[in-house]
Amino acid sequence: MTALQALQTWLPRRWRSSPEIEPALWRRVVDAHPFLLELAAPDQDRLRTLAGHFLQEKEFHGAHGLPVDDHMALTIAAQACLPLLHMSLPSGRAPRSAAELLVWYDDFVGIVVQPGAALAQREVTDSAGVVHRYREALAGEAMDRGPVMLSWEDVIHAGGAAERGANVVIHEFVHKMDMRDMAMGQHPDGVPPLFSGFLGTVSESAARLHWQQTMTAQFNRFREMVSMAERFGEEAPWLDDYAATNTAEFFAVTSEAYFVHRARFGQEFPELLPLYDGFYRSAAIRQAAPPA
Repeated sequence: MTALQALQTWLPRRWRSSPEIEPALWRRVVDAHPFLLELAAPDQDRLRTLAGHFLQEKEFHGAHGLPVDDHMALTIAAQACLPLLHMSLPSGRAPRSAAELLVWYDDFVGIVVQPGAALAQREVTDSAGVVHRYREALAGEAMDRGPVMLSWEDVIHAGGAAERGANVVIHEFVHKMDMRDMAMGQHPDGVPPLFSGFLGTVSESAARLHWQQTMTAQFNRFREMVSMAERFGEEAPWLDDYAATNTAEFFAVTSEAYFVHRARFGQEFPELLPLYDGFYRSAAIRQAAPPA
């Protein structure tokens, strides 16, 4: 990092200059991902600016000797910043610059890139008090107040995975949003920070209640679809049944689909589309609204 780059990280985000990204490298990343390629030119430009600031703030570490080059880092940065593109700040205020939106990811610096899936040791205790230990293969993991881990093998296949509504980078960074303002010892619950006025609500508590009610109904419907497919051979739902684990995973998995295959997401989850638009496109919605 040069002295000028180091100085930039000390400045308030709204005053930082936009780091340069080589046009050919940016084009290579966009062309490999249909959900980025279909963005309008102004949105691609804004995403490029966001990705530049993201790269300026975050540190990438390759596990098991994996070298993380500029292409790999930018591939992750572009997808991590996609959910931020039209968001408001957690307070509900519109950002004065794109860089301010990185406040959503300000609880960590490190991103660990694994060559493939990582094996994590798990331990659960059943209702009889018996402890079960097992190893779980992970494509990614977001740690509260800690780094994000990603499998490069899964990241590099994001273009093809979009057809089934999957994206590991978006999944883990949505978990980071869900974890924001979470107290120590708590677990994400699928309800990100919401602001007064969200979808016309009159308070933060009303916004949270509206979100919970909508999400719970859709989560239960999805779990029923998974159960019917497993028990009676009915058609399996479009999205990965991992979304039926809990509401936090349901939020992350459905958010993947919202960004990488919006048309199919709208067909499968029409009740969630306005909810997610209200959250992920809150700044754009307010800008487009006629003056009162």
